[in-house]
Amino acid sequence: MSSTPHLDSIKLPADLKGKSPNELVQIADELRRETIDAVSVTGGHLGAGLGVVELTVALHHVFDTPKDILIWDVGHQAYPHKILTGRRDRIRTLRQKDGLSGFTKRSESEYDPFGAAHAATSISAALGFCASRDAQGNDNNVIAVIGDGSISAGMAYEAMNKAAETTGQLIVILNDNDMSIAPPVGGMSNYLAKLVSGGSYRALRRVGKQMASILPKPMQAAAKKAEEFARGMATGGTLFEELGFYYVGPIDGHDIEVLVDVLENAKKITDRPVLIHAVTHKGHGYAPAESADDKYHGVVKFNVVTGEQNKTQSNAPSYTKIFGETLTKLAQSDEKIVAITAAMPSGTGLDIFQKDFPRRMFDVGIAEQHAVTFAAGMAADGMKPFCAIYSTFLQRGYDQVVHDVALQSLPVRFAIDRAGLVGADGATHAGSFDIGYMGALPNMVFMAAADEAELALMVATSLAIDDGPSAFRYPRGEGVGAIIPSVLTPLEIGKGRIIQEGTKIAILSFGTRLAEAQLAANLLGAMGLSTTVADARFAKPLDEDLVRVLAQNHEILLTLEEGAVGGFGAFVLHFLSRDGLLDNGLKVRTLTLPDVFQDHDKPEAQYAMAGLNAENIVKTALTTMGFDEALQARMVVGVGGQVN
Repeated sequence: MSSTPHLDSIKLPADLKGKSPNELVQIADELRRETIDAVSVTGGHLGAGLGVVELTVALHHVFDTPKDILIWDVGHQAYPHKILTGRRDRIRTLRQKDGLSGFTKRSESEYDPFGAAHAATSISAALGFCASRDAQGNDNNVIAVIGDGSISAGMAYEAMNKAAETTGQLIVILNDNDMSIAPPVGGMSNYLAKLVSGGSYRALRRVGKQMASILPKPMQAAAKKAEEFARGMATGGTLFEELGFYYVGPIDGHDIEVLVDVLENAKKITDRPVLIHAVTHKGHGYAPAESADDKYHGVVKFNVVTGEQNKTQSNAPSYTKIFGETLTKLAQSDEKIVAITAAMPSGTGLDIFQKDFPRRMFDVGIAEQHAVTFAAGMAADGMKPFCAIYSTFLQRGYDQVVHDVALQSLPVRFAIDRAGLVGADGATHAGSFDIGYMGALPNMVFMAAADEAELALMVATSLAIDDGPSAFRYPRGEGVGAIIPSVLTPLEIGKGRIIQEGTKIAILSFGTRLAEAQLAANLLGAMGLSTTVADARFAKPLDEDLVRVLAQNHEILLTLEEGAVGGFGAFVLHFLSRDGLLDNGLKVRTLTLPDVFQDHDKPEAQYAMAGLNAENIVKTALTTMGFDEALQARMVVGVGGQVN
């Protein structure tokens, strides 16, 4: 095989046209190396992308993107796709400030027709494109690539259930990288896949159906079942056939020649949707990824040669770990505690719980709706379920939180991980909205931990609430080094705490911005502005006595939260208005996340942009007091220039 670099000649997918199978293999090899090298610099999702390198090359070789619509489910496997679609020169900006997104993004490229980062959206979106195409009389192809994890989600089946009714021209590629539903593959299965997707086989099927149509109806039905059974035995596609798809596979997703042949055949099938079952291997072609338990699903910067990741030493345990350890400790003395997650056991810390209590741990897969109602069912029968789901993913189960949990006042405990901003994963994964959407619900107790010790106490508090639902939120990343109490005494419901007392300005913090509030208070104090800092602990029920005291004894009240407009600050304002506490000249400012979807960056930079660090808290306080910028600058100089 030629050693001449081929990838350098590929500026856009059109450059893949006319390439021989050997050339495509060479391009795929170089594409894999380029992907590994890029992610070693930026960090990100690696294993999934390595598993679809050959598929990516084959898709862009066969189809005419962007005219032909190619939708990647989730999008974390799309780094090779980005390299082939004009973004190679920026691929080392992945997940960096002002750089490429770690997922597909419409504003980034015309080759990303639909943005994604949450699972199981691709087939529904593809059907939307198909219906639009058909209505406009166009004839382009629409392809959705979905993984075996995502296709287990209910939304995928909702879409597949309507696919045949919606259009006759759709290609769904099931990227099965876990061998979870696939029999062994090899030469025979590849041969069968090429055979059943080809024109001769389909013509033979049509002849058979025509012959069967002249038989008596009972014999017609028997013939149809026999044909389906035979194909199902050979390929395993009976389920998809019943949903109206023409099933092809399983095929070797790393054999470019097979992929190209099958995709070319699939293009010619326009009378019913096609599902191509491609078996791939996550991390394929990179030994460190192939040998890792997680197949290098998500990595930080790493050494390409050894695969060793540049993980920094933690100064404090992560909030996620504290939750997992605390729940495990409590479960040792309460056998009714059970844990539920939606395909994120390690991401939520429940892998810790699972080691000690494997029979009390339930991973329901990518099915947040089911996870919530499943937890509700367990609570209704006397168990004590903790449902641990990222804030951004809990959005997918919100109707179930409302209808199946809160409405029935069932004691489901929601552990909401990844609250607030999440850095490189960006807007799609930010936990921006849970304060508002959970705090709006009757019967809900809603808490936010200021540090890891508070988180441990809130786990115990949630356990003690047995007459309705409760939730506690906490961020991604390390704690601040707080000491976990040896005895976890539940907090008094709806009661906050004063951290330090002052007389002029009050900062009421909800969540882990408390440390920044304390730093801001110290800076303000150095300027002669006596400042109180309080930790609300609860957004619902709100500590009205605490808010009243702060309002009556200070000129300025600042609320602080890692959440969107309409959350904790809104709850406080509503109470102040209702109680008449705004009538005496109190100046109130709510510091929230800005009313935008913030792009990926380092978390500290994101919070600075949001105005939720000490510097901006000080600026807000000074501006509220009426100090202009020149006076603020002189005051800053007076305290040693600590605030810019």
